[in-house]
Amino acid sequence: MRLRLLLTAVLLISGCSLINPKPEAPPAPGAQAQEINRAQSYGLTRLGEISVSVIGSPDDAQRAVAARANQAGATYYQILLVDETIRPGRWYASAILFGPAH
Repeated sequence: MRLRLLLTAVLLISGCSLINPKPEAPPAPGAQAQEINRAQSYGLTRLGEISVSVIGSPDDAQRAVAARANQAGATYYQILLVDETIRPGRWYASAILFGPAH
């Protein structure tokens, strides 16, 4: 019973790091917008959100997000969601756009 409680506590504590990750440095800015994760977004300037809808695959939706981020002049983007719509073969994705750190 004690072992079970200890394991439960360890799992709960380790799960907190998934909710509040430690900040990480984003990659160096490049010529194209780069995808980052949540931990890399701390301190960056939030430019806005975008969404795309494409016919194809999840990869096509991710490429469309990258293209829109480049068009918007973003330095980085974080994909929030990639999901198939009610129509088979049509994919929806949303992302947050970021500029350089302020």
